[in-house]
Formats: sequence, C-alpha cells, structure tokens
Amino acid sequence: MSKRLEDLIRNNREEFDDLEPSAGLWRKIAEQLPAEEILKKNEAKTFSLRFVLKMAASIIIVMGIGFFAYLRLQRTQSVDYAAINPAYAKQQTQYVSMVASKRSELRTLSQHAPEIYKEFSKEIAAMDSTYKRLNAELPASPNQEAILLAMIRNLQAQTEVLNQQLNIIEHYNQMKKDEKNETQGI
Repeated sequence: MSKRLEDLIRNNREEFDDLEPSAGLWRKIAEQLPAEEILKKNEAKTFSLRFVLKMAASIIIVMGIGFFAYLRLQRTQSVDYAAINPAYAKQQTQYVSMVASKRSELRTLSQHAPEIYKEFSKEIAAMDSTYKRLNAELPASPNQEAILLAMIRNLQAQTEVLNQQLNIIEHYNQMKKDEKNETQGI
C-alpha cells in the first residue's frame, strides 16, 4: 500500500505543489483560539526574555564589582621593602617611627598654640600625600629601589620639617612663658 501511495504522489506531484495556504489562514486560526491562551503565551515569552536580561545584567554588575575589587586589592598590595633593599627597608622603618613620634610630640607641644599647629599640619599633610602616592606606585614600578629611596628622602624631609616646627613651637612656648613671668613680676 505504501508503494502505491508513493507512486500516486510522484505521478501527481504538480497537482499537489500548486496548492498554497491562503494568506489569512494564520489569522483565522488565531481568531479561533481563546484570547487568554494567546496572551499567556506572549506574556511567558516576554517574561522569559525580561528574566534573562535581568539575570545577565546582575551577572555583569557582580563581575564588574569583583573586577574593581581585584584591581583595588592589587594596588594596595603591600610590598616587602626588605626584598627590594634591606638597608633601605631598615631606614624606611626608622624614619616612619621617627616621623610618628615627632608628630605626636608636635601635637603635645602645640596645645597652647593651635593656630600654629594647624598651619604646620598642612605642610606635613602635603608631604605625607606625596609619600602615600610613592607608596602606591611602588608595587607596579619597574624600578622599585628608586621609588623606595624617594620615599626615604620624603621621610627625611618630613623629619627635618617636623624638627624645625618643634623648635619654633618650643621657642614660641618659651616666649609666652617669659611674657607671663614678666607680667607677673611687674
């Protein structure tokens, strides 16, 4: 029977090929379907696309945040100064502690002259920002030894400036003390 069907189709192929569905066939089929089913199918497709886009956007945002966190971690990664140059590392450590102690001494001595301390703090803050910039450049620098040496020179300059500031504050406090003694003695 299948042989006969194949023969029939082969012999009458031209008659089968000339029949085409009408242009309004799909519209008529859609009209016969209940409207709710059509809307549900369209909503499901829209919801799926919206869901996929939201997920893609969320993944991109999370990956972006992770990437920037990784870059920030790389920038703030500490460097072993001793691996660069042990002598420089020792000097750097000494100057950092010296600057810290001089700053605390300056704070203590300048309690009687806060306006002078405020002015001095601006100078040290500018020098400290240069030191921090150098420290941030150090991990990525091809010549880390030169950057470390520049950091040490900056700390030396900070120490000298702090010493000068301490001398000025001590001199100022001594003058105030002398003036007070003179006014009490008169």
